[in-house]
Amino acid sequence: MTQRSAEHDRLAESPESTSAWRLWGPYLSGRQWGTVREDYSTDGDAWNYLPFEHAHRRAYRWGEDGLGGICDRYGFLNFALALWNGNDPVLKERLFGLTNGEGNHGEDIKEYWWAVDGTPTHSWTRWLYRYPHAAYPYERLRAENRLRGKDDREFELADTGILNENRFFDIALTYAKAAPNDVVVMIEATNHGPDATALHLLPQIWFRNTWAWGRDPRRPTVQRIDVAAGNLRAVECGHAHLGAYTLAAEGNPTVLVCENETNAAALFPGAANASAYTKDGIDTRVVHDDQAAVNPNGTGTKAAFWYRWDAVEPGETVQVRLRLSTAAPDEHTFGPGFAAVLADRGAEADEFYAAVLPGHLDEQDATIARRAFAGLLWGKQLYRYGVDEWLDGDPAFPPPPPGRSARGARNASWRHLALADVLCMPDDWEYPWFASWDLAFQCVALAHVDPSFAKEQLLLLCREWAMHPDGQLPAYEWSFGDVNPPVHAWAAWQVYVIDGSRDTDFLIRVFTKLLLNFGWWVNRKDADGSNLFEGGFLGMDNIGLFDRSAALPDGSRLEESDATSWVAFFCLNQLRIAVELAASVPAWDDVATKFLEHFLAIAHAMRRFGSQEQSLWDDEDGFFYDLLLHPDGSAERLRVRSMVGLLPVLAVTHTPASTAIELPDFTARLGWLQRRRPELLDGLLTRNGPHGEPADQLLALLDTDRLVRVLGRMFDAEEFLSPYGIRSLSAAYRTPYTVQVGGQSLSIDYEPGESRTALFGGNSNWRGPVWFPVNVLLADALRTYDTFCGADVSVEVPSGSGERLTLGQAADAIDARLVALFRVGTAGRRPCDGERIEASDDPLWRAQLSFNEYFDGDTGEGLGATHQTGWTALVAHLICRQTPLPGRES
Repeated sequence: MTQRSAEHDRLAESPESTSAWRLWGPYLSGRQWGTVREDYSTDGDAWNYLPFEHAHRRAYRWGEDGLGGICDRYGFLNFALALWNGNDPVLKERLFGLTNGEGNHGEDIKEYWWAVDGTPTHSWTRWLYRYPHAAYPYERLRAENRLRGKDDREFELADTGILNENRFFDIALTYAKAAPNDVVVMIEATNHGPDATALHLLPQIWFRNTWAWGRDPRRPTVQRIDVAAGNLRAVECGHAHLGAYTLAAEGNPTVLVCENETNAAALFPGAANASAYTKDGIDTRVVHDDQAAVNPNGTGTKAAFWYRWDAVEPGETVQVRLRLSTAAPDEHTFGPGFAAVLADRGAEADEFYAAVLPGHLDEQDATIARRAFAGLLWGKQLYRYGVDEWLDGDPAFPPPPPGRSARGARNASWRHLALADVLCMPDDWEYPWFASWDLAFQCVALAHVDPSFAKEQLLLLCREWAMHPDGQLPAYEWSFGDVNPPVHAWAAWQVYVIDGSRDTDFLIRVFTKLLLNFGWWVNRKDADGSNLFEGGFLGMDNIGLFDRSAALPDGSRLEESDATSWVAFFCLNQLRIAVELAASVPAWDDVATKFLEHFLAIAHAMRRFGSQEQSLWDDEDGFFYDLLLHPDGSAERLRVRSMVGLLPVLAVTHTPASTAIELPDFTARLGWLQRRRPELLDGLLTRNGPHGEPADQLLALLDTDRLVRVLGRMFDAEEFLSPYGIRSLSAAYRTPYTVQVGGQSLSIDYEPGESRTALFGGNSNWRGPVWFPVNVLLADALRTYDTFCGADVSVEVPSGSGERLTLGQAADAIDARLVALFRVGTAGRRPCDGERIEASDDPLWRAQLSFNEYFDGDTGEGLGATHQTGWTALVAHLICRQTPLPGRES
């Protein structure tokens, strides 16, 4: 990157999460209620232990949530917006959605908001929320979805009709940093409806409750203060660690102060409150006009500035300005410098992205990428969770249920895990917790804008307070012990390359920890040492005929095509890193040799016969399948053509001719194997130079013949190839596939959209839709094959079309289909918008872009979580690395 910007300079000053410019950011969670962290129930029902209805009245234990909020990286002091339209039964302080049991397709957000823009140090951050004029229809959304089954579409907020005629406010929040500890805040509310209507804006600031649990008695304070300068109000926030901050608000709003304490008397019969002014005091004062609910002395741990408009006219925009700073407010707080900070940081954000994004991009692709990066940056949230404390409970409260720490109980074997870090979240409402393989993909996209943070994230999950002592990476909060695909090494390599292939210290740090993780896979997921692996659901929830994570009733077990492929893929990425390190430090040579030999053993097992003399490869079908192994020694293939059988394509790496010189141990061992154990070299392809000298080598699970056969199915429009990427299950199963397994008749059918099964809660579907992460991996693997095969190997895309492409061109075709999900097509609409309100002709809706969890295998409509700028933000990665398309200026 030759261009620099002011934001790049700030990043250079701020390489670590503790750096000054990173102190404040949008680290406040989109949802804290209904999380495992806050669950102290007897039955482990996190959704119902602390439900939405309790959230405005109960102090959280581990974090906070709010609308478009920011906080310090420790999560002590939080700022967010509350709203009231004069009709809602409660203040709108947080986003509402249905729990896993309430939605007909699992948990389901029922709000409209968008991350609009942002820079990596959060010197500039913008967020937009769409707030209805009418009372929010909480109960109707629940009732209507309760009546719907898994074959029905979800009932959305727009379906209620309350947004008709644009009867809503657009609430735009903009944050800009004048300095690391000086944040200017602009709130703008625009009435888009046809009638004048009332609006209450209540910017709130509060301290996370750290004092009620019996571990730290120190209590911070929020105090209303008098300010000599006219036309502003202010509160002073004092904290033992953060020091003193002042939040100043322009104008003459009413200052309301209460405590961030649970209103136990309102929730639990016979309980008493620790304070007369509880967490819901501001809600009670505004919505129910109870003046006794807030402290008349203006002191507590939570405060709001209450701005009121009896009638905002159609098309009118009202504005609120605030400033959070360590400096005392004065006559300059909202002077010309305030507007200058906003203007400067906005211009610097444009300058930053002009340097990050390829210059040949058209406006549409540049917007897609910038919105994806904004979602990633807004998805950075503070994640606090100490499993040991959570299991044992807090001194000031009754002990948790006896079974909480029992063997096999949720996360009971993860007592070492103790995180208090800013982490990438897959989705800030539906998945407000990290997931290991989601995070890996997020880091690849983040590396384009903030490589230091991306590297820090990958290393964090490998640290002693996250990785299990046995080497397993934590999967996700609901069950850290579940198994996610081992994509960490691939992501580390991608981040290293995106950052200029120069930070070998990072490679060494992550590589050495992943040696432990590789050992865990070998020791725990290869039951009989056959080099064929089991892993359970492996992140692809309901892709199989049955729950692959559950024990089979007759003692049978699976040898999985995908698990084996993932481990082979992991092995080759470790090999690639070791080869890179050995180029400058010869000691890494024999480590590369270890991964060479291990990969060859896996390839031999997968290409020949498994432990029951049955191969995962089916030569008649030209495809890979799982094997079901029975206690009596018999085995049967589960002949379901799914992503499970495409994943062997991923395990490939190219070693150039220079490896023979740079890695003598690796080369010597390979020569020994070629002479003494040629039967183990199924996974090695060699191409000699023009004079017969050794040249390039390709390590791969598939030789070119098998690769072409698998790709024939993958690029078949009647099977895997959709207009928008590679499907997760063959569309040939529009007619269900049925098989007898263990005396049971089991079926699977192609489901291009929302899941029609209840496996894993039913909020995720791998039975047909297009998923970004595996598509990106498949395209990446094809490019690796292409570096070795070049024009010697080509495939038809689509199969049977007569149009042949090199493997690199085929990879580009996958990328183009993925990006096309977000581009306005010939019909004048984005495929990802589908039938949702975003697809309407109204420019207010068409201007906003959502990033879904997965996409309909036929239409491209976005499905699942609606703000999954976790792995779906990989679209920005594809755009940033794409070459100019024909007809575009370069």
